[in-house]
Amino acid sequence: MERIDGDQLDGVSATTLWTLRNRAEEAMRADSSFDDPLAVEAYRAIDTDFTRFGKPSQTHPLRALAVGQEIRDYLDAHPRATVVALAEGLQTSYWRLGRPVRRWLSVDLPPVIALRERLFPPEEAIEYRAMSALDTSWADDIDADDGVIVTAEGLLMYLTPEEARGLIAFLAGRFPGGVLVFDSIPHWFSRKTLSGLKLSTGYQAPPMPFALTVSEAAALIDLPGVTEVTDLELPPGRGPWKTSLLRTLSSLPKIRDIRPSLTRVRF
Repeated sequence: MERIDGDQLDGVSATTLWTLRNRAEEAMRADSSFDDPLAVEAYRAIDTDFTRFGKPSQTHPLRALAVGQEIRDYLDAHPRATVVALAEGLQTSYWRLGRPVRRWLSVDLPPVIALRERLFPPEEAIEYRAMSALDTSWADDIDADDGVIVTAEGLLMYLTPEEARGLIAFLAGRFPGGVLVFDSIPHWFSRKTLSGLKLSTGYQAPPMPFALTVSEAAALIDLPGVTEVTDLELPPGRGPWKTSLLRTLSSLPKIRDIRPSLTRVRF
């Protein structure tokens, strides 16, 4: 594959390079069970300074595994459902599913979609929408009767609180019977980004104004159309991430609201 300039992405869009690097580095480890060959191929094809994102972390590959399992579970119950990946970035979820999908909408800003089209093979099921997730016209031609599952990995934290809650409310009203899976950051981490969080000496993370604790996410049940809210566990990883102790501790009342979270909302 030809080398591709990754510096064409900036701001929030550039964070997709951060998550790609973490998934690819994890997939290349001999002691990891995480498998993402397409991410490794894309990682090797992109020319950029990946060291700016600091030390690789397991959080993004484990998040990807958890979201992938949620998609599989929903498709088991709704085989003809549409999958909508909001702000999909350079995720490779479609190819890691290991099962057919009738329709997959990939929504992201034009520079990201252009990069996806260069890096990833075309698939009949995948349709690209080169627009902001907040431009909800991407939903105009979706028939919710067969089911819809929406994923938002690494999206909501970059929105304002009003935008994030408004998007959730829109999805709840537009897709009855559907599901939304999204990740959130705690308030202390949001404050760090607003003050200028440096991942390395040469890179400052974009501001992340929207934070949502596990307790605050549970209150989304009060939104019209929301029928269930569930805090999801990440699957086991390596080292400390392999034991059940970390997951047990993270569920304690004093800890669960100061950690990142992954939430499933049913409509």
